[in-house]
Amino acid sequence: MNKLFLIILFGLSSWQAGAVLPGQVDGAPLPSLAPMLEQSMPAVVNISTSTNVRVQENPLMIDPALRRFFNIPKNQRQQQKNSLGSGVIIDKDQGYVLTNNHVIDKADKITVTLSDGRQLNAKLLGTDPEADVAVIQIPADNLSALKIADSSQLKVGDFVVAIGNPFGLGQTVTSGIVSALGRSGLGIEGYEDFIQTDASINPGNSGGALVNLRGEFVGMNTAILAPTGGNVGIGFAIPSNMATRLMESLVQHGEVRRGLLGVTTQDLTPELVKAFALKSQHGAVVSRVEAGSPAEKAGLEPGDIILTINGQDVKGGSAQIRNAVGLLQIGDTANLEVMRGEERKSLQATIGKPKRPELDGNKLHPTLSGAVLGVTPKDQVEGVMIEKVEQNSKAWKTGLRPGDIIVTANRYRVRNLDEIKQVVNPNAPLLVNLQRGGEAFFVVLQ
Repeated sequence: MNKLFLIILFGLSSWQAGAVLPGQVDGAPLPSLAPMLEQSMPAVVNISTSTNVRVQENPLMIDPALRRFFNIPKNQRQQQKNSLGSGVIIDKDQGYVLTNNHVIDKADKITVTLSDGRQLNAKLLGTDPEADVAVIQIPADNLSALKIADSSQLKVGDFVVAIGNPFGLGQTVTSGIVSALGRSGLGIEGYEDFIQTDASINPGNSGGALVNLRGEFVGMNTAILAPTGGNVGIGFAIPSNMATRLMESLVQHGEVRRGLLGVTTQDLTPELVKAFALKSQHGAVVSRVEAGSPAEKAGLEPGDIILTINGQDVKGGSAQIRNAVGLLQIGDTANLEVMRGEERKSLQATIGKPKRPELDGNKLHPTLSGAVLGVTPKDQVEGVMIEKVEQNSKAWKTGLRPGDIIVTANRYRVRNLDEIKQVVNPNAPLLVNLQRGGEAFFVVLQ
């Protein structure tokens, strides 16, 4: 008879007899996660943030006379917004804490509470909103860190434990198994390669640790599928391999410098498998190769079936290709195994620098002739940036200068080149709201 069943049976009979559960059965202690958790839990921290948010005022109160009459201060009113989450200490010597970007996004102050009750102010080192990963740093004073496991060795059915700070209750532990691997296409993040688990994950668990039974870090709890608003046993964690690789880039550069392969792929449907006479449905078919891109230089062609990338079989289709390339940085190598007709080929591409989207101003409006338009960097207000302006051109004579940001065009908010194209009529005057340094003003271009 199964030993665990014997333990349960023995415990039930003892309970029915009014006795307490035994400490051991047949000389063996009852199974418990407590010893492992005693080692792991000090490395999982609670994170609280505060953000100052401007409060929308009644338009009537904008009038200076009314403000003086009602004795309202000139400074705009602000309200403090607080949020809670979790984090994982990865490097105890440097004080690096891994968490989700959405836990600390736009925070003015980040406070970390350790398991021993200490509260420490944290410094933001870098964020990657597309993968929802962030790294903060706390003073490295008597910290505990989790040992990192190779998440590629996880298998469906492995036991895992989620540690975090759900609903601000403080450190909480839940257990379950790995329900699925390589989940993508969920629309939760830009880059997805999730571990799915039935270990309960709730609001506040974000950024916490998913560990194996050895107490090793295998993933970072990130999201739940909750059609009813509560936990239904479908939680998602970013694999440790993905999270730590992104962390290295964030610590070094403050951002993830994703590179360009220059290829568009699509999933293999049964129809495509038949059309290409393939024996397996695993892989992704190349539908487009950008001219002059690393993919073209490596010899990739439309119709090639990518079977492996950097030694990993492509079982997740296009999403897996996108994720794999998204983890590579400029100068990294992508080793590809492709099927071309009946021939299997090995190709190697060096990831290149992504091209920033640009637009010749003359193609948008005559008064923008001589200007090159682009999009603003992530750390600036969203808008269309004037990248270059030729001296003595029409754009120069109207007063446009490199670095100017077009925030609105013809009274419409514009955040990218596609949006400004939709609201500009080349045959009519163009009204733009420009931001230049700390100033903002309207200009009529005609």
